[in-house]
Amino acid sequence: MPPVRRRMLPGLALALGAWPRRSARAQARASAAELRIGAIYPSSGPFALLGDESFRGLELAVEARNRLGGVQGRPLRLVRAEAADAAQAGEAVRRLSAAGPERVAAIFGTGASVLSAAATQAAELQGMPYFELGATADSITGRGFRHVFRTCPHAGDLALLSLRAVSQLVPALWPGEGGEPRIAVLHEDGLCGRAVGGLQEAGLRGAPGLLGRFPYVPGGQDLPAMVQRLRAGHARFLVHTGPAGEVLTLFRAMREAQWRPAMVIGAGAGYSLADTAQAMGRAFEGVMSADVPPYAAAGPAGEAARELAEAYTGTYGHPPRSGHSLANCAGATLCLEALHQAGSLEAGRIRAAVLALDISAAEGPFGWGAAFDEAGQNRRAPLVLSQWQHGRLLPVFPAEAAAAAPRPELG
Repeated sequence: MPPVRRRMLPGLALALGAWPRRSARAQARASAAELRIGAIYPSSGPFALLGDESFRGLELAVEARNRLGGVQGRPLRLVRAEAADAAQAGEAVRRLSAAGPERVAAIFGTGASVLSAAATQAAELQGMPYFELGATADSITGRGFRHVFRTCPHAGDLALLSLRAVSQLVPALWPGEGGEPRIAVLHEDGLCGRAVGGLQEAGLRGAPGLLGRFPYVPGGQDLPAMVQRLRAGHARFLVHTGPAGEVLTLFRAMREAQWRPAMVIGAGAGYSLADTAQAMGRAFEGVMSADVPPYAAAGPAGEAARELAEAYTGTYGHPPRSGHSLANCAGATLCLEALHQAGSLEAGRIRAAVLALDISAAEGPFGWGAAFDEAGQNRRAPLVLSQWQHGRLLPVFPAEAAAAAPRPELG
């Protein structure tokens, strides 16, 4: 199948420009003509907020695609399944993949690596195309699966960006630190945290000032004790990977210990959610986050993102809660285009269509390009370092993606 080159932003913008409100969207369609698409996201448990925000991005992409004629001439209908834990995620895939009239054509999800690991394994065993739009653990696309495709960055990308930030921003913003910046790598000892933290430690090994890597039990119960260790070690720069709940636990433990490093650089969704920033208030001002681009991006991608933010607000009644709805909308838009180009629902044809996508960042939705390798990983997924400034998450690094200048301030 020849590479697919298509400028998507105009069509998507056209669909967004005439966006219907939720009450007007619920129009009946003939069920025989519908193309059922599975959506596996958590709506309860520790990943509920991220799961709901991510699902909304997929939902917006499906609505936009339906306004452009659907996929292969058929309107799309999302079939959502709960995935609060790994066992439930796997079972949801098996149920949606079962032969019969309720079977879906493909499955989208999940936002969290522990959920995606189980869901994608089940999908591969069922021969079901699975599009991961948000989970970052390297192993998701590292198992040789043929039917799993990931549109977002992976853990190695997050680790590399945070290391670049440490090596380039720390000397520029804190020149008084000299050659001993005293960096601590802190992470939850789970699938994603181990991957990111291990790569960060490897990248910093031998560098002056590395205090070490500090894993903690998922859930964060031992974070208060860990904060005391970091304080005693005079850590100045804290690089942390953990979900939203553990981010809150960390900052509360820092407040109780009356300790604050020069900067906290977070990796992943926990640091990008507006709810996290609102819960911590001024203490979160200046915190940096290595993650997918937020809505407040620079250039044409930012203009398109603002259109999506208006559609989001009109649909859900409040502004977006993080850039993960944007990332899921962008990734789903790319994957729905591949489904359309496949011309068939046969898994081999879908794989060929995904691998044939060749879309630059300038051509893709919201600055997201598409070029998938044989493992199913999108090599053109954007990633930026952002900073909370006056209650807004703004890209600050690298310079070509920056919408604001980084500030050497925390809290």
